[in-house]
Amino acid sequence: MPKTTATRRTMTAAARAAAKRAERGHRDAEPVATVAGRTVLIDAPKNGWQDPPEPSPEAFEEDDTPTEHGTPRHRRLPTALLGVLLVAGLVAMAVLGWQYRDARRTEAARAEAVAAARKAAPTVLSYDYHHLDRDFTRARTHLTGTFRDEYTKTTKTVVAPTAKKYHGVVKATIAAPASVVSATPDKVVVLLFVNQVTESTQVSGSRLDLNRVRMTMTRTDEGWKVSAVDAL
Repeated sequence: MPKTTATRRTMTAAARAAAKRAERGHRDAEPVATVAGRTVLIDAPKNGWQDPPEPSPEAFEEDDTPTEHGTPRHRRLPTALLGVLLVAGLVAMAVLGWQYRDARRTEAARAEAVAAARKAAPTVLSYDYHHLDRDFTRARTHLTGTFRDEYTKTTKTVVAPTAKKYHGVVKATIAAPASVVSATPDKVVVLLFVNQVTESTQVSGSRLDLNRVRMTMTRTDEGWKVSAVDAL
């Protein structure tokens, strides 16, 4: 018998056997496991099949064995990764939001501090021996912190006695637009160009001094106050 004919008969017999098994399965109402969308190729033995084997459905099942917490193993990693990404996204949004708010507050602080410095400088850097107590009291309203205490001590022990002795009069004015050296929402360092005109018995006429002053402004409950003054 030709080999092709023998193989064909063998496959025909296998098909009949499979059909009989399917018929028995329907008749006996036994469940038949199927695997949708799967095609399995099985090499035939040399002598053909009398009863061809059928693939086991268990061979194609994914590992859905639940973990101790009830979540399938093959789903646990993507879920954990998604959680990490969501948390990272929330943190990034929070940081960006904080940076945006901080930048807005700093920008507002720059403008407010410069305005306060321009107003405070002429009062803090001026005095007239005719009414020193009034001038120094007015100046202290623009000051804060330890600088206020230092100013009170210096004007009382050094400036006032000298001004009274030599009839000193000093008038300060802002000579140019102020610039910002550094800024945070609560502290701004301002650079001022100040002209000081001095009159006293030690000077013939008036003397003009062109000064650069670095003034540190600090936010307080009462607004922006001077917390340090440095002559450059």
